Amino acid sequence: MKAPVYLVLATLFWSGNFVVGRAAVTSMSPLDLTYWRWTFAAVPLLLLAHFAEKPDWRAVLGRWPALLLLSALGMSAYTLLLYAALGHTSAVNASLITAASPALIVVMAIVLLGEKATRLGWAGICLGLLGVLLVLTRGELQRIVSLSINTGELMMIGAIFVWGCYTIIARRLDIPAITSTAMQVLIASVTLTPFALALDVRLPETPAEGWSLAYIVVFPSLGAYLFWNLALKTTPPGTAGNYLNLIVVFTAVITVALGTPLTLVQIAGGILVIAGVLLTGMKVRGKAPEPAAPGRVA
Repeated sequence: MKAPVYLVLATLFWSGNFVVGRAAVTSMSPLDLTYWRWTFAAVPLLLLAHFAEKPDWRAVLGRWPALLLLSALGMSAYTLLLYAALGHTSAVNASLITAASPALIVVMAIVLLGEKATRLGWAGICLGLLGVLLVLTRGELQRIVSLSINTGELMMIGAIFVWGCYTIIARRLDIPAITSTAMQVLIASVTLTPFALALDVRLPETPAEGWSLAYIVVFPSLGAYLFWNLALKTTPPGTAGNYLNLIVVFTAVITVALGTPLTLVQIAGGILVIAGVLLTGMKVRGKAPEPAAPGRVA
């Protein structure tokens, strides 16, 4: 019974990243959050990987080109786009768009890898797309024609596209999940350092900023990965992946608890996205794409 608890905690921590990140970007830049998140998380993740997985570090370092590419996509580009988007859209909208990632990955696998989907699989993809479009247009689908869509939501579309590319590439990497994540985090910290110096990245200056960064480092960056990978020891990745739908639910609950009501469009869009993801995940034939570090979404 421990695995379901671990999976729920992991998704809860990732949900918090949307809400806390949304608050943090009002005073800190996306680069501030991204750089310090990975810099502070790098050493604990490396220690966790070393003692939990006992990898052959020489063999891991030999895969540096793939790790560098994955770090650029999954750690740097995705995270920067996520925090930049949260400066322009709500945490709920960002999480709803992110929830469409599994369907997008299936489409990319079909286009790029020649994988097949059934009619119900395509129906799920269309449902998820309709849900996202409802959120993007605030229920006014005619806004698509005029391209009147919020900048932050366009950034989130870019973020999940980057995540899709990351996932397609990462599935081929034969490195233990925590080790792969730790190395990508370390590489992100190193490669972002010149930009951090050039753009005068700053540490938190207020208690609110400090607590926000502390949450981002401890919970979605460390705790979520630990619980997720512990759960994967006894839970199939496909089953665990269904728990990712809880991110939308938890984000909505946290947002409402903090005093921001949900709209009917957000609720309808969320239902369509989750239903679409479930249909797509259950009805795809062939080998489903899985990330090397499953579930990293925030």
